[in-house]
Amino acid sequence: MRQGFFNEFNSGTLSQKGGGKLSGTVLNSSFYVFISLVIVSILLLMFSGGNFIFHLKNTGLSLFSGVRGGIYEFSSAVSRTVLSVKELANLRKEHAELLKHLERYEELERSSAEIYQENIRLREQLGFAQTLRYKRIPAQISGRDPNNLFSAVVINKGSFAGVTRDMTVVAWQNGTQALVGKVIQIGAFESLVMPVFDNNALVSSRLSVTRYEGIVEGQGNQETPLLMRFVPKRAKDEINTGDIVVSSGMGGVFPAGINIGRVNKIYSPEYETTLEIEVLPMIDFSRLEYVYLIERETKVSETSISKTPADKGLAND
Repeated sequence: MRQGFFNEFNSGTLSQKGGGKLSGTVLNSSFYVFISLVIVSILLLMFSGGNFIFHLKNTGLSLFSGVRGGIYEFSSAVSRTVLSVKELANLRKEHAELLKHLERYEELERSSAEIYQENIRLREQLGFAQTLRYKRIPAQISGRDPNNLFSAVVINKGSFAGVTRDMTVVAWQNGTQALVGKVIQIGAFESLVMPVFDNNALVSSRLSVTRYEGIVEGQGNQETPLLMRFVPKRAKDEINTGDIVVSSGMGGVFPAGINIGRVNKIYSPEYETTLEIEVLPMIDFSRLEYVYLIERETKVSETSISKTPADKGLAND
């Protein structure tokens, strides 16, 4: 009996132990279910409350507003950048057009100034031409002698315009007529002029005040003064700086009375019997543009005198 009792007791104990494990599992499951129900209830209460919905709406609205504001700012920045680039391109185009207009205006202004200055020079030349007593041919400097044999200048008139060899060339500068040189070579439409500063240029001349005569010759450079040689030494005390030297007309090449230059210095070498006078040309050859080719009046008059009515009658006979 004792043994049976212990067996039953052990069986009950084991049954209790097995039932305890089972009841513990059930309790744990109930606890989790309870917690879940509590959480669900709280959530339902929160969702069912108006404040939570309001705050949720506000939160969503804020988030949406921030996103929308960011998108708007970004799109505005992109739009402003595109507009700025487009405006910059338009400004560059307008600037280029304005520069072109400015260049045209400056060119017109320069042309106007050049035309004005040329008009003044031509008026001056016209006034000079009206005072000449000789047959005259107007011409313009068109170049320099490419071989530089005579320091010569080229003019744009030739035999077609009536230019002949040894014609005197004069110019008008600063209100004064002065000698330039003479024609040494002729083409159909151009001629070569040897200026007075050439080494081979010799001009019979005289001092306009004292009337002493000499020969003016060049020294090969337009920047170098001319020299007047063979002036008697006795004239030294009568010659002053600034006296005008003119052509004498001797030799039959240059007409008399054409200005050549002004006395600058006077040299009296002991071993020479004559003076050497440094003469500054009245013509600034670096600014020379227009010239006149002239023939002496005597040639014209001789031509007209040679053909008298009697001579014409004889010629007709």
